[in-house]
Amino acid sequence: MGVRRWLERHALSLLGVATTAVLAVLFYFPVAIVFADAGSPDAVLDVLTDQFYINEIFRFTAWQAFLSTIASVVIGLPGAYVLSRYEFPGRRTIRSLTIIPFVMPSILVAIGFVAMFGQNGVLNDALGIVGLGPYSLLYNLPAIIVAHAFYNAPLVARITNAAWESVDAREVETARSLGAGRFRAFRDVLVPQLLPAIMTGALLTFIFTFMSFPIVLALGGFEFQTVEVWIYALVRDLDYSEAAVLAVLETTLSLVLTYAYLRYEARQTAATRASRPLARKRLFSGVRGLSESLERAGILAYFLAVGILFAGPLVSTVLESVTGPNGFTLRYYEFLITRQVSGASFQTKPGVAVQNSLLFGVGTLLIALPMGVVIAVLSRARGSGGRLVEAIAMAPFAVSGVMVGLGMLRGLVFGVPIAGTRIQVGGAVAIVAAHAVAAYPFVTRNVAPMLAGIDPRMVESARALGASRFRSLMDIELPLVAAGLAAGAAFAFAISIGEFDSTVILATGSSSYTMPVAVERYLGNRTLGPATAMGTVLLAVTAVSFVVIDRLGGRWENG
Repeated sequence: MGVRRWLERHALSLLGVATTAVLAVLFYFPVAIVFADAGSPDAVLDVLTDQFYINEIFRFTAWQAFLSTIASVVIGLPGAYVLSRYEFPGRRTIRSLTIIPFVMPSILVAIGFVAMFGQNGVLNDALGIVGLGPYSLLYNLPAIIVAHAFYNAPLVARITNAAWESVDAREVETARSLGAGRFRAFRDVLVPQLLPAIMTGALLTFIFTFMSFPIVLALGGFEFQTVEVWIYALVRDLDYSEAAVLAVLETTLSLVLTYAYLRYEARQTAATRASRPLARKRLFSGVRGLSESLERAGILAYFLAVGILFAGPLVSTVLESVTGPNGFTLRYYEFLITRQVSGASFQTKPGVAVQNSLLFGVGTLLIALPMGVVIAVLSRARGSGGRLVEAIAMAPFAVSGVMVGLGMLRGLVFGVPIAGTRIQVGGAVAIVAAHAVAAYPFVTRNVAPMLAGIDPRMVESARALGASRFRSLMDIELPLVAAGLAAGAAFAFAISIGEFDSTVILATGSSSYTMPVAVERYLGNRTLGPATAMGTVLLAVTAVSFVVIDRLGGRWENG
């Protein structure tokens, strides 16, 4: 009894220590190995003074990220405006779809663009009917930028929409009553309040596109080399030292940008939802005057354009998986079944990919869910302790999956000598570990805000009646945040299912490949049909995860 009570009394502390130990082994140790592989500062200086890396790699990476950010903001802002200012059927559904960047595997975006805009894609098939084409619209910089905009414009729209809905209508009305016209009220009242949110969305987009990997690899290949693609090429050539130097430089830059993002976000948390938000207008009624008619027409044109941009690639993936030169066919799915039944062991089998993805997803849940909950609880501590825990929890956001995968490969997979014995873990275990590192922050960010919203008097009452801190957490707090837990679990599972960056490094030459890796391998072999069939299976699994997250809600829905 004494031991049980002691364990219960110190359970949170023990879980905190265990979580720190797991985080140290699964994240900080692999990252430290990459830093060690980078060697002396001279090696870093050599890269920084190499004109090839400066002009061809880093400059192009920053340039494509800058253009992708501009495109994402240009496409995302009108969406935020429409969602904030208009009421129409399906508005909530469209708003929910802005969660896509967090749950959709980026390799799906790549396969979708190939299926729609590729040489044998849906667009060229349609143009061929009227005697035009085919045109080559992929494997260039504009294709990369548009694909990045597909992925990140919803993020910009979501963040800006939240800020727009927090504007108090009385401030605008006051400006108008003092004689300000509609444009001046927008410029002097709305823009200053929206600008931080726009900058936050732009900064996040720049970070994501700077570290973008599968989209650039699939739509640009080794001809358009970003830092991530070049690191992957170096790893394939077994040049780990130079890959480590590039990974260290990229991580340093992303840490700086992430710090800037956190500063912005900290300012945003002070803002609360307006007591009287701006009233929404009905989109399909109440039109008065030529200017409103033109505005409604512009909105419908915008919806049509973004509908083609966002739905087109996904629909094309499904269409290409069931159509061939002679019309409807299931031969690509039959190919996958044949490959699974009679394929050689070195070939990519779809059944193995699906099985691995599901198993890795469950394994990720078992690690990421308790880690995320423990960090969410610890981050509630006031003062510098809570901020330190939050900073530690956010660290994986600033480190790319390629960096983590490289560290895992060099450490846990190759083995670490301890007391004369080399300790190694298999590729599958390393993949689950990398997925858990990427997933647990999403659990934390779903659970922590809901924990903060619980009335502290309920916990204090339980403590006064003799319950330990751990018991009050288990019996009172966690049941109250069950929806956040479920949403965090769905996030963790979806991230594991779609993770590509670290998996493609750790699964090389093994049987532990996942669905995204299988899609990339089929696509790399220029077999579009099987790639789209495999992509459709991945799309179905991702869609189920999205529905779960959307139904259960969580921080991202409220943000």
